[in-house]
Amino acid sequence: MLIMFSVSHGFAQLEYDGELNKAYIHESGRPDTMFLFLRNSYNQAMEKKDRTAAAIALQKMGQICYHLGHYSQSLDLHLQAAEFFKNEDDKKLYASNLNDIGTLYYYNKQMDDARKQFDLALEMLKKYPSDPGLAITNGNIGHLYEKRQMYDSAFYFQRLALNHYTNAMDKTGIAGIYENMGSIFEDLEQYDSSGYYYSKALEIYQKVNDQVSSIEIFNNLGDILRKTGRYQASLVQTRKAIEYALHLQEGYQLSAAYRDMAKAWHLLGRDDSAYIYHELSRKSLLDIYSKENNKQVAFLQVLNEVGKKNAEIEKLRIEHRNTVILTICAVVVVVLLVLLSILIISRQRLKIKNEILLRHQHQEVFKTRSELMEVDLQNKQLQEDVLRQSLEMKAKELTAHTLHIIQKNQLLEELHDSLEKMVKDDKRDQKKQLQQLIQRIDMNFNQDQHWDEFRNIFEQVHESFFERVRRICHDLTANDLRLLALLKMNIDSSDIATLLGISSDSLRVTRYRLRKKLNLEKGENLSAYIQGL
Repeated sequence: MLIMFSVSHGFAQLEYDGELNKAYIHESGRPDTMFLFLRNSYNQAMEKKDRTAAAIALQKMGQICYHLGHYSQSLDLHLQAAEFFKNEDDKKLYASNLNDIGTLYYYNKQMDDARKQFDLALEMLKKYPSDPGLAITNGNIGHLYEKRQMYDSAFYFQRLALNHYTNAMDKTGIAGIYENMGSIFEDLEQYDSSGYYYSKALEIYQKVNDQVSSIEIFNNLGDILRKTGRYQASLVQTRKAIEYALHLQEGYQLSAAYRDMAKAWHLLGRDDSAYIYHELSRKSLLDIYSKENNKQVAFLQVLNEVGKKNAEIEKLRIEHRNTVILTICAVVVVVLLVLLSILIISRQRLKIKNEILLRHQHQEVFKTRSELMEVDLQNKQLQEDVLRQSLEMKAKELTAHTLHIIQKNQLLEELHDSLEKMVKDDKRDQKKQLQQLIQRIDMNFNQDQHWDEFRNIFEQVHESFFERVRRICHDLTANDLRLLALLKMNIDSSDIATLLGISSDSLRVTRYRLRKKLNLEKGENLSAYIQGL
């Protein structure tokens, strides 16, 4: 259920409206929800450009912050509301908000600033003699004088407030002034007069069924009776306060009533009962503080979220402003461009014929260049085909040459084996001649006359291979280069041994030495490494 906050009725009415607000804020436990509702109302009012409604929402949010003890946030919200009320020239609402600001200054012990706000509100409301705001403002000023112990002035302004409430037939306001006057007489230690006004206030509160305000009156009457030594009578009033507070779940009033009960029992010499009620008061306060802490945490979270949303809204506002500025600039630029375009078009019409002629000439030149480029591209394609065919022929030639060498070396190897058998025979007259023939074959293995031709063909197929290898290792021998070339051609190890004229064991040794020269790690494949070069 939505409970709207009433505009502050000043100190005279704080006991009434303040308790109604606290009944919602403190006991319902949802000031954060109400604050968010008011914040949304404010945003909706701003979207509709209803500044009066926005100001009222700000004022209500300020009142919530005030009741929760966040005076700085409350003052900020009330000052924002004041700017709106002032610009909208709503005197009554402006005066009501000034009363709230004065109350904040009062609780912040800035008495002079509080009085300035009350005087400004009073000045505005003089044009409306029947407005209840006059009673509120006079009551505030009277309360201010009371706290300064200037009781004559306090009575004067309270009586002015009482007259305004009487003329308006505002019973609740009258009861609030009676309560304030009872408080003044209590400060003056005139307890009979104080009790008289408290009783009159209680009578009105009972008639209008204001049970929340009645609790404090019962407590005040109990205080007066206790101060005048009528302890048993004070207990009666305090018990009524406890009964009402328990029924209405008014934690603050209940704690105060328990505390007053403990004082009375102590004065009666019943310290055991005094101790029990003192503990009840302390427990009630602890419960209040626990609930208040939870409410404060929830409310601070809401304030933090609202702060973030405000920052986002401000960011969006700035972006909107920038967008508007950019839009205006874009419109100006477009207008200038249109004007410039008109000027350019008017001049271009004079050059259209020349441009058409030039365009035809350019088209002819472009066509001629395109044909030349196409012919050139065809020539390059033919050259690439010739080079590719030449490379394929070289590769075939290299393969054939390699096969030729393999076949020749195999033949020489067979001849070598046959001659070794002949040398092992007993025919002494042939042995020397055969040994010379074997040596010539061995020389043919080691110094192959076709190597240069093979190398030339290989470099045509595998361009710059030997240069890349030498950049990796500078001390490679001719045999190392031959082995690298044969590995690059992916020739089988047995064929490589045949081509180099060495055994398989010698080939393994040669490969091992080559791996060391190339700084290959253990396990790294030599053939795969050579293929990657």
